[in-house]
Amino acid sequence: MTIEGWILILTFTGLVALLARPVGLYLAAVYGGERTWLTPVLRPVETAFYAAAGVKAQDEQSWRGYAAALVTFSFACTLLLFAILRLQHLLPWNPQGFDGVASGVAMNTAISFVTNTNWQAYAGESTMSHFSQMAGLTVQNFVSAAVGIAVAIAFARGFARKGAGTLGNFWVDLTRGVLYVLLPVCIVLTLIYISAGMPQTLAGSLQATTLEGAGQDIAVGPVASQIAIKMFGTNGGGFFNANAAHPFENTGALINLLQMLTIFVIGAGLCITFGRMVGDERQGWAILAAMGVLFVIGVGLAYWAETHATPAMRAAGLDPASGNMEGKETRFGVAASALFAVVTTAASCGAVNAMHDSFTAPGGIIPLVNMLVGEVVVGGVGAGFYGMLVFAILTIFIAGLMVGRTPAYLGKKIEAREVKLAVLAILASPLAILIGTALAASGYGTSGVQDAGPHGFMEMFYAFASAAGNNGSAFAGLTATSDFYTYGQAAAMLIGRFLIIIPALAIAGSLAAKPIAPPSAGSFPTTGPLFVGLLAFIILIVGALTFFPALALGPLAEATAGKLF
Repeated sequence: MTIEGWILILTFTGLVALLARPVGLYLAAVYGGERTWLTPVLRPVETAFYAAAGVKAQDEQSWRGYAAALVTFSFACTLLLFAILRLQHLLPWNPQGFDGVASGVAMNTAISFVTNTNWQAYAGESTMSHFSQMAGLTVQNFVSAAVGIAVAIAFARGFARKGAGTLGNFWVDLTRGVLYVLLPVCIVLTLIYISAGMPQTLAGSLQATTLEGAGQDIAVGPVASQIAIKMFGTNGGGFFNANAAHPFENTGALINLLQMLTIFVIGAGLCITFGRMVGDERQGWAILAAMGVLFVIGVGLAYWAETHATPAMRAAGLDPASGNMEGKETRFGVAASALFAVVTTAASCGAVNAMHDSFTAPGGIIPLVNMLVGEVVVGGVGAGFYGMLVFAILTIFIAGLMVGRTPAYLGKKIEAREVKLAVLAILASPLAILIGTALAASGYGTSGVQDAGPHGFMEMFYAFASAAGNNGSAFAGLTATSDFYTYGQAAAMLIGRFLIIIPALAIAGSLAAKPIAPPSAGSFPTTGPLFVGLLAFIILIVGALTFFPALALGPLAEATAGKLF
């Protein structure tokens, strides 16, 4: 561990904290329908969209109507993307002449991008046409992120409103998220990335001659525009198979830092948006503080672990002072590589492929735990925040039981209905992970495992954790194109997305209808270190309740699929 490494980590954390408030206030203005500096330009465009779609912006929806619109839209997006991938050989901008994507992979990919998971069971530069990348994958990067932000805003309205039967209008929230938030920033980011040397072209490949005199095709395409929303929308899903480890996707140290910041900035800002909407910014800072505590602990442990050589490296006679550089970005070093890995798994952005497979055992636990707790440590855009609020509801309920008080959060009583829905949302992802891993370990998924022993088992476990956590990163070594993984992970992605969103909206609808009671001497404080610590502790407990049962699946694998153990 070096001073330079810690300076990088602390600088990144400080920049996120500095950006959180201005971003949060801007989001509050956008979704509150207030005038912003972009309003004169974008309000006519927004109004035109509503007119074309037959949407009445003033008509709000109940939580059921909001959820129905969201699910319907997501289903339509899945069908459209599936059709684009299957028919890409008939569509334009296919300079390399790629065939249509196989049906199983097309289905898995469509669900993956619509759920903001962006799991890739294919090599992008050798599978997807430019049309598929732009009109298919990049479009879903925008709208899936906008859906996540919309749910977060609807959840916040549930706490802010009293005696209300509505949560807003899904179509309005979706439109504003794309027009006022995602699109303007991504235009600027794209220009920055192009100036830094990132490709942005409709050409298929470049011809180069290697030092040995051999010819080589170098894949290029509309990379910069896809990477901008890939990071800002916490999507993952890179243009290249190597993802952000590819120099065309991550061109240097400053771009690396910028990409990490764009991954975190909306998730952090939404905490302040929440505080502004409920009339007390301290509430938002408390949520962000709990996220920050978990993040700093995680990145510190990962950095410490990766600065130590593995037993295999010591046995090979390598210098242990260099740390574990296997699989790391030599351009950036251990600190930046560990930070990037933790950021991408904390924020539901599977932007690094294969790196986690080369981590030390203690270091690799951190990205895995980030996914097991539902990626609420800042988390994906919107998804991390509404997941955090679900944990906050459970925390308040448990705190109320401990002190014998009626649990209430921001003046809203937390009753049996809200607790049951919160438990459903919290347990949906762990159950999908454990059931998927159990089936894989019992023999259904062993044929795709590259490594024997515990490492092979972790490849299966990580795959389902990544899918159910809507993360999309890969542990590497696993061939995930078999029917079992194609359909099993698709199911896990759907569960990890919609069995959290729908209960969250139901909770918001229930809370919006309740009156707001003023705080009293018996109210549990929700802005101090006690609440922050208890919230962080309960999140870690949920992660442990997934991790340790998974370890018990080892004997099952040994008994039924002996080649693994």
